Amino acid sequence: MSTIKFEINNLIARITLNRPEVYNSFNKEMALAVQGALDECAKNDEVRCVVLSGVGKAFCAGQDLQEVVAEDGPELTEIIQEHFNPLVIKIRELEKPVVAAVNGVAAGAGANLALLCDIVVAKESASFIQAFSKIGLIPDTGGTYFLPRLIGMQRASALMMLADKVPAKEALEIGMIYKYFSDDTFEEEVSKIANKLANMPTKGLAYIKRALNYSLTNDLNTQLGIEDQLQTLASHTEDYEEGVNAFLEKRKPIFKGA
Repeated sequence: MSTIKFEINNLIARITLNRPEVYNSFNKEMALAVQGALDECAKNDEVRCVVLSGVGKAFCAGQDLQEVVAEDGPELTEIIQEHFNPLVIKIRELEKPVVAAVNGVAAGAGANLALLCDIVVAKESASFIQAFSKIGLIPDTGGTYFLPRLIGMQRASALMMLADKVPAKEALEIGMIYKYFSDDTFEEEVSKIANKLANMPTKGLAYIKRALNYSLTNDLNTQLGIEDQLQTLASHTEDYEEGVNAFLEKRKPIFKGA
């Protein structure tokens, strides 16, 4: 059985982690499969939104520790450098929106994989946990970078050290995620978000993502220059012209992602 499910339909790519028997924890095969799927999303013009989710009752439980302790298993350094770090870079550099649809528990690297996506939504029954300290490790997969920026240093430090489980409702309250939905309506709501993104000005969304990436390290004056550059690029897209014309003609725009 494939470690992921990957399908493209109606401008939306869905990458679904598919190791439910181990709560969709990562092994080398799955990490490389997700990397390959993201590469396909980057080069395929038929993809204008990506949804990342999991099969079964978990989103992702992080690294499969059985792989780590196996006699011929990879070292943690190899796992970080070759499995998880490339996923972080590929998602943040993908010039298309990535929605993390957290369908269940997201733990360790699985939590941080979700939180680095552009929009994070969760089932009401889902939860997030920085599980690393329980086995004497530190958060990876960009966790020490993104989580303090989402919820502040104090909360991030406490969650990383204490390894408290954060239910979806609390995750929303502290700014960790965008929204949560009832379990019954979750798939429908995820589809609504994905369909909306897939029919928006794709290049404009890519420039928003690029600007936000720069903002994580830039000072104000540098960031103002980036906004100027990216706004100029956005104003020369076909979708900008269509958006302005539709507004003036009082009609709904039809964006082509160009």
